[in-house]
Amino acid sequence: MARSSLLPPFHWWRTVFFLIPTIGVYTSVLGTVSLIAGLAGAQRLAHGCARTWAWAILATTGVNVTRRGVDRVERNRPYLFVANHQSIYDIPVIFWYLPFQLRIIAKESLGSFPFIGWHLRRTGHVLVRRDNPGSQVFKQLGRMMRTGTSLIVFPEGTRSADGRVGRFRTGIFRLAIESGYTVVPVAIRGTRPVMPKGRLMVCPGEVEVDVFDPVPTTSMGAEAARALADHVQAIVEAGVAQSAAAVVSGGRHPR
Repeated sequence: MARSSLLPPFHWWRTVFFLIPTIGVYTSVLGTVSLIAGLAGAQRLAHGCARTWAWAILATTGVNVTRRGVDRVERNRPYLFVANHQSIYDIPVIFWYLPFQLRIIAKESLGSFPFIGWHLRRTGHVLVRRDNPGSQVFKQLGRMMRTGTSLIVFPEGTRSADGRVGRFRTGIFRLAIESGYTVVPVAIRGTRPVMPKGRLMVCPGEVEVDVFDPVPTTSMGAEAARALADHVQAIVEAGVAQSAAAVVSGGRHPR
């Protein structure tokens, strides 16, 4: 009995010998298709590959998602979606359950990774150099606005180790104000138990995503970035902290 207790749990074996190889196949196949689509200028097809990849990961893992409030936002305009970050699984959840042309901000070095990095580099995602990101990001955000492309960001800067929402950094909010992006707060609950930070084990789980009222930035100056960050963080924190039945935004239940 003592010896058997030292063995890794079932979901560790499932992760290492089933999920990682299977997701590797999804990534290779869909990454290749998206790369070809990106080279051909077919950005929507490439994004469709990313959404299919996200759906396949969630379905294979056994992650069920409840989404609320997406009807708060118009489908034909770009937004800056701002979410809390609890797990690597936040990304497939967002890509599949937000029906928009979405891009992310990532380190430039990630662009050299096989398949995932190639997809990011060729399909309009924002790859930034840490030594001088400002003007580069601003120009790309302007192009994305003009083409109706939305952006998803996690302004905590890293995944939460304990599930609490960390303080939002102001940089992306300053860029949102300068670019004219409308900010949409998004609260994600339940991804942390699926794959906690620093742990090589993935479990099935129930996840909830709440989309809140858009926050326009057109009348704001750059000096309002900190206040905007704090306001959006408060909305996201309330969404994460409350039960699904009690989640509110501006005193109203999500539609």
